[in-house]
Amino acid sequence: MANPLFKAFGNRNQGNNIMGQFQNFMNQMKGQNPNDILNNMISSGQINQKQLNQVQAAAKQMSGQFEGIRSMFGFK
Repeated sequence: MANPLFKAFGNRNQGNNIMGQFQNFMNQMKGQNPNDILNNMISSGQINQKQLNQVQAAAKQMSGQFEGIRSMFGFK
């Protein structure tokens, strides 16, 4: 079963650049608790715990790559 989180971010319009996509994502997430969103996705059956674990493992591997751009978006 394809991971819906990967699918959601992987099927974006190719004309948009990744930074624009990330900025749109950040704007959509403002004021929301990511843990609440994930818990709702699990409880609704949109994703299962195994899929969440896969995404979290991938995010952990990629976290070093994002350190350089964090300050661009106001994160410390």
